[in-house]
Amino acid sequence: MTNLRPVPPRIDYGARDYWAGTIKMGLSKFFILRVLHDQPLHGYDVARAVERVTGGCCSPTEGTIYPVLRDFAAGGFVTVVEEVVQGRERRVYALTDSGRAAFQVALEAWMEATAALTDTGRAFAKPCKGDCA
Repeated sequence: MTNLRPVPPRIDYGARDYWAGTIKMGLSKFFILRVLHDQPLHGYDVARAVERVTGGCCSPTEGTIYPVLRDFAAGGFVTVVEEVVQGRERRVYALTDSGRAAFQVALEAWMEATAALTDTGRAFAKPCKGDCA
C-alpha cells in the first residue's frame, strides 16, 4: 500500500513575494495608463516612468510593457507612431480619448479598492507595543 501524503501547494499564499507580485501585475496596466496620461512615451521610457511614479514599487519589464501596449493599441486606447531617433526606430505611444477615459475608470476602481484595504488595515491593525506616538 502506498503512503499518501498531502501534496504541497504550488503557490505559497503565505509568502509576501506572491502577494507583492500579484498586486504589481494588476497595477502595471494602471500605471502604464498613468504615465501615458502625462505625455507620449516610447516603451523604454514607459517602464522608467512607471518605476519613477511608483517609487520603485512597480518596475515593469519589457516582457510586461510591450504586450500591454499592444493590447492597448489593439483596443484603441493608445496610438503608436514610429519615429527615428539617433538612427534607431522607436515606437511612441500616446493615449487616445478612450485611453484617458479608461484611466479615469481605473483610477476610480483602484481608489475604491484602496479605501477598502485601508479600512481592512485599520480593522486588523496589530495593537501598539511600546512607544506609539
